[in-house]
Order: sequence, then C-alpha cells, then structure tokens
Amino acid sequence: MARLFGYVDVTDSGFIAAVLSIAFNPLFWNVVARWEHKTRALSRVFGSPRAACYCLGAVILMLNCVRSHCFTEAMKSQPKLESLDCHWAYYSGLAILAVGTVFVISSFLALGFTGTFLGDYFGILMEAKVTSFPFSVLDNPMYWGSTAIYLGWSLMHASPAGLLLTAVVAISYTIAMLYEGPFTEEIYRQKQKGVKNK
Repeated sequence: MARLFGYVDVTDSGFIAAVLSIAFNPLFWNVVARWEHKTRALSRVFGSPRAACYCLGAVILMLNCVRSHCFTEAMKSQPKLESLDCHWAYYSGLAILAVGTVFVISSFLALGFTGTFLGDYFGILMEAKVTSFPFSVLDNPMYWGSTAIYLGWSLMHASPAGLLLTAVVAISYTIAMLYEGPFTEEIYRQKQKGVKNK
C-alpha cells in the first residue's frame, strides 16, 4: 500500500474530485431516500411514489456517470505502475470487470428499477426478499459488482490512483451498507407488523 502512495498525488485536483464524487453519491441517495421515507415530500412533488423513485433513480444514474468520469480522469492524470502495465494484469482486470458487470446487471434484473433505486423508501415494497442469483452468491452484489468494475478498470489501466480510488469506493459502499441494511430491514419489519395487525 505504501508503494501505491508513492505513485499517487493525492493533492491533485482530479484525484480530489474523484474522492469527493465517490463519497458523495451514497451519502446523497441515503439522505434523500431517508428524507423521502420520513416526509413523502418527493412523492407529493412528483405526484406519486413511483414517479419520485424514477426521478431519484435518474439523478443517481447521472451522479454515477459523473463519478465514473472523475475516476477515469483521475487515473489518466496520474502515472502508471510499471509492474501492472502488462498483458496478465490487463486481462485479469478485464475478467474482474466482466464479473462485476454480471453482478451489477443481474442485480438490476432481479430487483427491477424501483428495487434498485430505493423504492422501498418510497413505500414501493417487494413481496419477498430476493434470493435468486446474484443474491444467492453474496450480499449486496450491486455494490460489490460496482467495486469490482472499478478494480478491473484500474488494473486494465495499470493505475495506482485507480486502485486507491477503488479502496475509497469499497469503503464508501461498506459505510452505506451499514446504514441501508438495518433501515431497510426495519421498513420490511413494519410491513410485516402491518400485515399481522390486519
């Protein structure tokens, strides 16, 4: 890890922009979704929970594009790691990126748009917990798949800055999971309690 820091200028404005965009995204969607769950303000503004969820999902997708752009620009502005600038690292990165893409796409297909983009915070609840692939393989496959994509992308570019930023992605998602998991479980506990009381 110390060797990586020798190749990365953490004071570079592009690197700082990438770190900020990585940290901002999960913070933004967690704050907005919890606010919506508490107030239903977005549902009122957009006329329905579904329309509000779709709008938040569109904003999250846009922010993810900005994050990926910042990540890539930060990698391009920093030196490569010579020991990773070879065929085996490139193809290893490509394989990791492909696995990550499979996890992200299959998660989206299993959850649907509203399941992916915090629909449960809008009151759009799923009938049951999704246990099919990729959820049968690991918890939070969308987050770990996304992290794998960034790791693969970093290896393909032999980028120590990318590897360091991937660690920031993993840390940001881990913190997000600590907040989202219990909150989402409580939403579904309340749903079950409501069903039992009927």
